Amino acid sequence: MSDFCGDALSSACFPPYCSFVSSLHLNAVRQFERAADLLGLTDAHRAILASPTNEVIVNFPVSMDDGRIEVLTGYRVQHNNALGPFKGGMRFSPAVDLDEVRALATWMTFKTALVDIPFGGAKGGIAIDPRAYSAEELERIVRRFTFALGSNIGPDHDIPAPDMGTNAQTMVWMMDTYSSMASAADRHTVRRVVTGKTVATGGSRGRDKATGQGLTFVLDAWLNRTGDTIDGKRVAVQGFGNVGEHAARTLVKAGAIVVAVADHTGAIHNPDGMNPEHLWQYTSTHRGIKGAPDGEPLTEEEFWRVDCDVLIPAALENQLCADRARDIQATVVIEGANGPTTPEAEEVLEDRGITVIPDILGNAGGVTVSYFEWVQNRAGDAWTLADVDSRLRRLLHEATDETLAAAKEFACSLRDAAYVVALRRLTTVMDQRGVFP
Repeated sequence: MSDFCGDALSSACFPPYCSFVSSLHLNAVRQFERAADLLGLTDAHRAILASPTNEVIVNFPVSMDDGRIEVLTGYRVQHNNALGPFKGGMRFSPAVDLDEVRALATWMTFKTALVDIPFGGAKGGIAIDPRAYSAEELERIVRRFTFALGSNIGPDHDIPAPDMGTNAQTMVWMMDTYSSMASAADRHTVRRVVTGKTVATGGSRGRDKATGQGLTFVLDAWLNRTGDTIDGKRVAVQGFGNVGEHAARTLVKAGAIVVAVADHTGAIHNPDGMNPEHLWQYTSTHRGIKGAPDGEPLTEEEFWRVDCDVLIPAALENQLCADRARDIQATVVIEGANGPTTPEAEEVLEDRGITVIPDILGNAGGVTVSYFEWVQNRAGDAWTLADVDSRLRRLLHEATDETLAAAKEFACSLRDAAYVVALRRLTTVMDQRGVFP
């Protein structure tokens, strides 16, 4: 069995707490439709953005360690590339299906537009539990999947990155396999075909913490613009994989107090605060939060009722449902995961006056630093960590300011405002480029 997993390790490969009440992709479309109504967008704009440009499904055989052959199914959905090459993660989880990947690709289109980087939106994955395979089997799966995708990905066409159940090593295997299919003269220039690589193979410093770090930058900007600071804020984090762990680390460094943490194994609470480094060491050894000595145990539902200022759902989709929204004590929810809040829950939170900072802003740090990695690879350059963090802070603060301005202009939620900012950029370019022929 492998220890291989990446973002949202603590929740990957486990079913969501709240049951799905509708198509995840339909939820994503409804989100941007609300902003489209505010802007009075045409039916043509809506139709184009409601449907992915391409949907690639590949079935490929892989040899297992015991000699068996498994035929696996992989997906790559390319939603929109009006602003630049398709961009998005590769997810390994039993929950992966076409509807989920469509939704994630759609959200990525709006995320990249919101932070104003020249990428479109895509997503992919395989419906497997990576922990059920050896490291050798995973390498064969990744390489065979990459080969099956062939020219459907490319350094200036569609650029994968790590996601749930994948990591930097996955990206290195993908890069190496893709480069082996390139001409001898191009084998080093195509390394930007993926981002999220190890630093040694061309990855960017700061990429591993980028999504969690970005969440801290966005929360800091929002608090500052509303006359407050992170210092002393009590935080509850649901999901303690790459995103949740790095969010906890960077928030504590900025002066926050992590009072509760939950994952698929359980939850703990300590009103005096917990050390994220100690928690990470414990979860790395014990494969979960359950039993950690840093706090008192909680049930899943008790976690959602913890007295805190900031709640960070950083696990899977549809975790925060209406029943839980009625129990939340936080004044702000900032989404570290993609689509963690159901539409019904969002209505409850709005009625209760609880601010929701949406996923396309809250977790945009990952794709932003992926863009930095892509730029460094193109230029043959390597930036310092301080330079990466400085550029990330600037872009996310600007995106937060633009979102707040749009919220004021339209008297709408931050989610609708974020989509307004993204839609304005997308439709401007779509109008200027027109429809061929």
